[in-house]
Amino acid sequence: MALDLLVLRGLGLGDLLTAVPALRALRQAFPGHRVTLAAPRPLAALLPLTGAVDEQVDVSGPGPVPLDELPFERPDIAVNLHGKGPQSIDALRRTGPGRLISYGTGPRWRDDVHEVRRWCELLEWYGIPADPADLTLGVSDRSGPVIVHPGASFPARRWPPERFAEVAAALGDVVVTGNAEEVPLARKVAELAGLPPERMLAGRTGLADLIELVGRARLVVCGDTGVAHLATAFCVPSVVLFGPVSPALWGPPPGWRHVALWAGENGDPHGERPHPGLLKIEVSEVVEAALEVTS
Repeated sequence: MALDLLVLRGLGLGDLLTAVPALRALRQAFPGHRVTLAAPRPLAALLPLTGAVDEQVDVSGPGPVPLDELPFERPDIAVNLHGKGPQSIDALRRTGPGRLISYGTGPRWRDDVHEVRRWCELLEWYGIPADPADLTLGVSDRSGPVIVHPGASFPARRWPPERFAEVAAALGDVVVTGNAEEVPLARKVAELAGLPPERMLAGRTGLADLIELVGRARLVVCGDTGVAHLATAFCVPSVVLFGPVSPALWGPPPGWRHVALWAGENGDPHGERPHPGLLKIEVSEVVEAALEVTS
C-alpha cells in the first residue's frame, strides 16, 4: 500500500525556500512515501528543484487543505511547516493523518531562531535529522547581469526607490525585477537610474523566468524578500537590506559572498512606511558591499 506524507507551507517564495532543508530531510527520512506539499500554486516551478516534492495541492495561508484535491484518502504522516497556530494544526488534523508533526503538539516554539533552523529543529525533536545548510538549488555561472529588486511585501521593508536607483546607476549591467504589482516601483528605479526600457523586467517574468534569471546572475541587490532567498539557493553573491527584522532570523547564511546590511533596530515588518533602521542604510554602504562580494 502506498504511503503518503502531507506537508503544509501555505506561504510565499522566501518562506518555501527556507523550508527546503526540512523538506529534503523528510524525503530522506521517508523515502518510500509520496510527498504532497500544500502551498500556493504559483510556486510550482520551484518544486522540482528541491528534489523533495512529488505532488502539490494549492493552499494559501494556514488552510483549510482541500480534501477533495488530495491524491490520497488520508496521509500516513502530516507535517506542519506553516506555523504554530490552531488553524494550521486543525487543517492537517482534518486530513486524518496517522501521525502529526507540528509545533503546538510537539516542541516549544521559539521566536529567537532563524527560520531555516526553526523547521529543522522541529523535525529533530521528532527524531528526524535535518541539515540547515542544505539550501542549494544550483550554482550560478554568474554570466548574467546584476539584479536590483526594489520591492518587498510591505513598505516597512522597502528601501527608497531613489536609493536603489543610485545603486543601479553605480553598478552598471543592471536589470530591475519585480512582480506585476511592483511595476510602478521598478519603473521608477529604472528611469531614475537611466536604464533603457528593456532593462526593466518587472511584471514580465514569471517564477520560472525569475529562477532562470537569478540562477545566472552576477549579483543580487534587494531587501528582505523572496529574491534574497533565491540568491542564497543559487549561491549568487547578494547584498540584502534589512529594516525591522534582524538578518539573524531571516538573513542569508554567513559567508559565501552574502552581505546583510542592518542598522540593528527591530520593528513591525508589516508597517506602512519604511522602517527608520532601513533608512539608516546609505547608498555608499550598499555599493561598497556590492563591489566587495563581486570582486
